[in-house]
Amino acid sequence: MSTKHFINDPTLLVNSALESITYTNPKVALDAQNKIIYRRPQDGVPSQVSIISGGGSGHEPSFSALVGPGLLSAAVAGTIFASPSAEQVRRAILSRVDTDKGVLVTVMNYTGDVLNFGMAVEKAKAAGINAEMVVVGDDVGVGREKGGKVGRRGIAGTVLVQKIAGALAAQGASLEHVHKVAKLTADNLVSVGASLEHVHVPGRAPPDPNSKDNLGFKEVELGMGIHNEPGSGRAEVELPELVSKMLTQLLDQNDKDRAFLKINSNEVVLLVNNLGGISVLEMGGITAEVVKQLEKWGIRPVRILSGTYMTSLNGPGFSISLLNVVNTDIGGPSMLQLLDAPAEANGWAAPIAKETWEAKNTATREGTAASGQGVKASDLKYDAAKANAAFTAGLEAVVAAEPEVTKYDTVVGDGDCGIGLKRGAEGILKLLSSSPLEGDAVLDLAKIVSVVETEMDGTSGALYAIFLNSLVHSLRSQIPGQASPQVWAAALKQSCDALSRYTPARPGDRTVIDALYPFVDTLEQTGDVKKAAEAAKAAAEGTKGMKASLGRTVYIGGSGYEEVPDPGAWGLTCFFLGLAGLKSADDGWEAI
Repeated sequence: MSTKHFINDPTLLVNSALESITYTNPKVALDAQNKIIYRRPQDGVPSQVSIISGGGSGHEPSFSALVGPGLLSAAVAGTIFASPSAEQVRRAILSRVDTDKGVLVTVMNYTGDVLNFGMAVEKAKAAGINAEMVVVGDDVGVGREKGGKVGRRGIAGTVLVQKIAGALAAQGASLEHVHKVAKLTADNLVSVGASLEHVHVPGRAPPDPNSKDNLGFKEVELGMGIHNEPGSGRAEVELPELVSKMLTQLLDQNDKDRAFLKINSNEVVLLVNNLGGISVLEMGGITAEVVKQLEKWGIRPVRILSGTYMTSLNGPGFSISLLNVVNTDIGGPSMLQLLDAPAEANGWAAPIAKETWEAKNTATREGTAASGQGVKASDLKYDAAKANAAFTAGLEAVVAAEPEVTKYDTVVGDGDCGIGLKRGAEGILKLLSSSPLEGDAVLDLAKIVSVVETEMDGTSGALYAIFLNSLVHSLRSQIPGQASPQVWAAALKQSCDALSRYTPARPGDRTVIDALYPFVDTLEQTGDVKKAAEAAKAAAEGTKGMKASLGRTVYIGGSGYEEVPDPGAWGLTCFFLGLAGLKSADDGWEAI
């Protein structure tokens, strides 16, 4: 793919694209600081269940251009291909939508999205808001065996869930019913994509033209994900054979690895989605081929949607989604009636109404979400001067390790792990330079958590935020007195247990957990930070050659995992080594 872009600054690109939506739809406003597109408040409009979605930028018109009456109430955007932070989502729930009748959050099944949106939902519940979440995983491009614990990725079928749920909410349904129908829709969806090439992300270095990852001139990749993840294979095929392969993955009940859904309804909805780089002319030809081949399977869709709903930047590909229309059992409108219901959003087929333009509504929602009650001081004390020095050393080690972690993540991930860790470390260092640790374990850690929630996004940001929030709570539950290594170990152990409720990752899955657990276990057994750091280092090195069970590495494949350790585990290990007073030397790690 061409690496030429009119806007090469990814931050400027995302911010200006969000701003443009407010110019083309007068009913929506932008919270620029938190990258939230939301409906403007309007007098005389009855309260309804609010529906919030979002994810990494680069999938437009999803999700920001799907905000409007009959669809989403708000959408939260991350950086390109990276989840927004839990704090962004929390602010959307608490301050940018109505919460009187409850809030439904819908996200695609990507680890960072599930963790960050999930943490925001939990925070909203803690604040007394009735909130639910639906995770959509419709992609059959990666089968059960390869998907493992991760499950199916979420792709274009997600917009059907949002449209149906949005229409039901607009009709005044309860959160219980909206949640039920959204989940029912998600459970009756299958999708698969195909692309002629990977896409280039603005702001990143040009790809190596000689890389084995590049597709050949006549090749197409079946099942490619919307973040450049590999699919089920490559082939030199013409469109009819490609569509045949895609429909087989969607419909063949003999393929036990991919038979996720049996189409047993007389009513089926077809969505043919442009991944961003296919001409309107060619999309027409693709749609015709899909419809004709579906007849061979005995399927004549009752609704056919063809267009650009969820992209992968300018990806030269398309996806096919099939929705099995089933009875909602709520005594109200059917799935089809909800799909047909009017919606006023740029990303949907319905145009913006004349009355909306003439109203010239300029209302906005002011204020910010309440940050909650301040954290109270504890009776858990430690030497602040020594802690400042040790903690600073650990953070500086993370910053120094960024090129190495980025290199590893380029091999087995999407290359953003090192930058995310560095951003978080630099944010905390900046905090410590102006507000050093004071010697109260709970108060000091609470300050650091706020920086992590603001500065770090993606999967690692969510994991660290959940873990550290739990650690604040765990420390408060310890017996007052001196915060010894054993006290820290006990609190860390409790936080590991809390984290396990939000991620299935365990030692051996090739994640950051592989470094975290050995550190905590060794600290608990020995009370020695250096021994704990060395245990984390050994475990992180042990991830080299370990096949991933979770994270984007699962989808990437290849032999990269045999060549480098897990980037997240190595980044955390660098912090532990710096914290323990160890540094890199030619002959290994030695005491400073």
